[in-house]
Amino acid sequence: MIKVTLSAVATAGLFCATTAFADVSDIKASNNQFGFQLMSTNVDYAETGDGILAPSGTLDTEKGPVPGYVLSVSAMQDLWLGNDYIEAEYDNSSGNTDYTGALCTTTACGAYGSYVGTSGATLTNYSARYGKGNPVNEKFMLTPYVELGHHEWDRGVNSGELYTHNYYGIGVLGQYSPAGKLVLSANALLGSTFGSNIVVNSGPGFSGFSGALGNSTLYKIGLAADYAFVQNWHGTIGVDYASFSYGISALYPGVLNGKNVSFWEPDSKTNYTTVRIGLGYGF
Repeated sequence: MIKVTLSAVATAGLFCATTAFADVSDIKASNNQFGFQLMSTNVDYAETGDGILAPSGTLDTEKGPVPGYVLSVSAMQDLWLGNDYIEAEYDNSSGNTDYTGALCTTTACGAYGSYVGTSGATLTNYSARYGKGNPVNEKFMLTPYVELGHHEWDRGVNSGELYTHNYYGIGVLGQYSPAGKLVLSANALLGSTFGSNIVVNSGPGFSGFSGALGNSTLYKIGLAADYAFVQNWHGTIGVDYASFSYGISALYPGVLNGKNVSFWEPDSKTNYTTVRIGLGYGF
């Protein structure tokens, strides 16, 4: 009985020692690193008609995973306000999506679903954020931040279309360290797109155009885990979700199969779900 009791005390002591080690220093360490991750972004895109220029309802969709990579650097240092948090990130994905749309002629388009195929997709993102970490206790930190970013989607339909927009937003990063070297994170951002634009390349039988698209509210949420498995080296994993829309463009004169027509870009909504896994090097 004494032996069992001593073992239980030793086990409890070891647990307490581990818990005591799990303080805000682990969170700050996870915020000071260079990172490289492999990722897969599931594209969920849909264009809809306004009932005037095009029939109401879905016009075309693109869905499917697009693989890529992420390069990032983050730091939490006492620069100006204390626990100043800075992060910069670049990612690039390239692959194919499943396209469902309609066959169109100079007079009309068929019903949604009358054409099914694949479409090339290249996604590129740049972002930077600044915030200030606020320790709540020895295990939990909240970091409000502001973020500025840029997004590009090189879409392979027809002869190619390039969608771009910038965005700004405010967010909060919550980080919790339940055990030594392990940091769990939750992140949420509310923002707005601006400078949304589309470039439609000319192709056989039709002319292209370039024009502004309507801006929208942008939402981003994410969950992540970081574990420092050896000195300075971190294993990272996470999932992120982003949602935004493009408003209908103006009408642009063009030519389709020798006839003068008007081109435009309809309303659309985009949802991205991204899974990441990789390594970080702490400094």
